[in-house]
Amino acid sequence: MTEINRTRWRSGALIAAAAVGALGVGLSAAPAVAHTPTWTVTCDEVSLVLTNYGHNARNTVTVTADGKDLLPTETFTNDFSRTLKLPEHDKEISVRLVITASDGDQFGRDETKTAPVCEGESPTPTPTPTPTPSTSSPTPSETPSTSAPATPAPSTSAPGLAETGSSSSTPLIAGAAAVVIAAGGGITWAARRRRGTQD
Repeated sequence: MTEINRTRWRSGALIAAAAVGALGVGLSAAPAVAHTPTWTVTCDEVSLVLTNYGHNARNTVTVTADGKDLLPTETFTNDFSRTLKLPEHDKEISVRLVITASDGDQFGRDETKTAPVCEGESPTPTPTPTPTPSTSSPTPSETPSTSAPATPAPSTSAPGLAETGSSSSTPLIAGAAAVVIAAGGGITWAARRRRGTQD
């Protein structure tokens, strides 16, 4: 083989090696570049779409709302999508997304978004328990009454006679009889006097 041919062969081998190396770098970087995490937060839900994370089962995702698990850590391969309902809230709450990628920490995500309060809605008030009526008899009051008992007014009339069994009209009848007797006596006296005058 001539020197010129050897030089050409070496140049071609170097170019081919460089091309293979570039292709290998491109292939190894492709999965990392293809990671596509998309997530949105509204007043009442979190929408999560993760694509092209590779078929390794070591990919994990976690979502919390104000520090409480909304989606406990879950393992996934390649793609993952989920819609999560937020609890009712009367002030803004912090929603955190943590993604661990199987191909390195540099491709993971740790992001936080804020969920606003839904307009025109307020949390359902906690119902007040209705007191049950007591079945026990009421305790009498120990406080003495300040009002004095009513004293009957003294009677101005003379005390009544003892009841003898007669009705209340007896005095009236007795009075009328006395009048009749007195009248009869007067008539008798006048008649005797007249006779004496005639004799």
